[in-house]
Amino acid sequence: MKPIAHLYKSQVYALSAHLGVPTEIQARQPTTDTYSLAQSQEEFYFSLPWDKMDLCLYGLNHGVPAETIGAAIGLSGEEVEHVLADIAAKRRATRYLHEGPLLVEPVAEIA
Repeated sequence: MKPIAHLYKSQVYALSAHLGVPTEIQARQPTTDTYSLAQSQEEFYFSLPWDKMDLCLYGLNHGVPAETIGAAIGLSGEEVEHVLADIAAKRRATRYLHEGPLLVEPVAEIA
């Protein structure tokens, strides 16, 4: 179950503030939860601060031109194109994680 999977990180932080999540939890940096390296998501996985990555993801998901995204986050259109290509590659590599269940036989209740 992924009730907030559709939200961007900035929205998750805003939601946590709205719900009154304790400040020490809100202030925790995102982690990869994938590798046991002493690195953040920004350093290892994204190479971009999450607030800028949110805008890149939003732009990619909504067809915003790279130059427009770049102007909003202080990068060139070419740098944003590189970020968007990196996002696309990571999505391709992890697509299987978002697939539905494989069933031995059909189950009418989940068809």
